[in-house]
Amino acid sequence: MEIILATQNSGKIKEFNELARGTELNFIPVPSNPTFPEETGGTFFENASIKANFVFSLTGRTCLGDDSGLEVDALNGKPGVHSSRFSKEATDKSNMDKLLNELSEVSCKDRSARFKCCLVLIQENVNNLISTEGVIEGKIAEGKKGDKGFGYDPIFIPEGSLLHMAEMDQKEKNLISHRANAFNSLLKKLS
Repeated sequence: MEIILATQNSGKIKEFNELARGTELNFIPVPSNPTFPEETGGTFFENASIKANFVFSLTGRTCLGDDSGLEVDALNGKPGVHSSRFSKEATDKSNMDKLLNELSEVSCKDRSARFKCCLVLIQENVNNLISTEGVIEGKIAEGKKGDKGFGYDPIFIPEGSLLHMAEMDQKEKNLISHRANAFNSLLKKLS
């Protein structure tokens, strides 16, 4: 089954196809590289729905919207739905730098955080949607490590691990990530 992934991030397409290995699902990019609407939702579900509805309105084909982000307890849940545009420059580096700066006075034991992911799948019509959520608990490191992954992976240490998310290979990450958890829930709902 071909599913259009409602994203402009080629890293996510690769990651979803890796997650789908061994299934009959194949994720493809949005045709014609359109300008996506602004993510104005107050929750990950709302933003994932905005993306899925937009792509479904363009194509009329099965599509998956995904919104995910990082919630840091010491920052009252920020950056949350603003994770990808937390800093003015909105690059992975500038977002991480801003976050580390805001946590510079916060001790290691008080840096609890979680990655959250919400998926919204639209099939035949906008009323026929399936949504799932995945979470991975962890903490924010004091510095960056690793060159695998994207986003905040270099500064996030999953609970029970000594490695930063960006030090893990894709196979290891796919066993524990927020996106993997949401995807596995979606597979259960599809079957």
